[in-house]
Amino acid sequence: MKKLLLLLSIIAMVLFVAACGASNEDENTGSDNQSTEESSDNGAAADNSEAASEVVVEHELDTTTVPVNPEKVVVFDYGSLETLDELGVEIAGVPQGSLPPHLEKFEGEEYTNVGGLKEPDFEAIAMLAPDLIIISGRQSEVYDDLKELAPTIYMGVDSEDFVNSFENNVITLGEIFEKEQEATDKLAEVMDVVDEVNASTADLDEKGLIILTNDGNISAYGPGSRFGIIHDVLGVKSADEKIEVSTHGQNVSFEYIADTNPDYLFVIDRNVTVGGEASAQETLNNDLVQGTNAAQNDKIVYLDANYWYVSGGGLVSVAEMANDIKEAVQ
Repeated sequence: MKKLLLLLSIIAMVLFVAACGASNEDENTGSDNQSTEESSDNGAAADNSEAASEVVVEHELDTTTVPVNPEKVVVFDYGSLETLDELGVEIAGVPQGSLPPHLEKFEGEEYTNVGGLKEPDFEAIAMLAPDLIIISGRQSEVYDDLKELAPTIYMGVDSEDFVNSFENNVITLGEIFEKEQEATDKLAEVMDVVDEVNASTADLDEKGLIILTNDGNISAYGPGSRFGIIHDVLGVKSADEKIEVSTHGQNVSFEYIADTNPDYLFVIDRNVTVGGEASAQETLNNDLVQGTNAAQNDKIVYLDANYWYVSGGGLVSVAEMANDIKEAVQ
């Protein structure tokens, strides 16, 4: 009897130990499975986070991977500077030497001066250690040098496709700084002004000529040019469809203006922004220009060079440019 009881006790103990071992294994397996699932979930979250931490920007000079919400931003393109300011984005550095009046807040000591529009201060930029640099045409020749310091994107406006490139630039900046809705809303406001101008010019038969005066010299601009938005976007017919398209315009004479005889003469005075001896009014004060339809009908329109020549392509300047033409043709 004692042997039987001992045997039963041993069997019971073995079964108990085996049961405990199986229970522990199940718990461990469950824990491992849970850990694996959590790890998998965390990995997916990490992947999503990584995907959202960068934006790939295709621009005229390159394809550049840009961090989302970069902390230190250097902006050479004044149009982009306008847009970012409108979106409430903080800026770290700008070229302060030629800031137009509507951007004079960036002359403050809290912003790093990163040199000139055509001559960046590479040492100052390197010391600032920016996360993003934004440029346009004036800095395109030093793009390779700038991209060595930080991801650099070209945000200049394409004169031959002004509206699409302008809209794309605003939306891209909104995406980079996670302000897509704000960018879309402000863009819509600007395009409303553009639509109003088009409504004013839709039945306008009078033709216009765009000129840039530069200390006594004159250049003409037509459709598809730097200032071609007047014809291509805002609907004013061109007095000369054969003007050579170039960055600095086509050199013309007073005789050319007289022969072209525009109904509107749109004038951008470069000296307003860079200085010089002869103003646009002084340059055009002669019998050849004063005999044109534009002069005779008081339709020589002096455009704000700070928006048209220095800036342009931003949320502020495009709206102001459209308003200039709207006021001229009403």
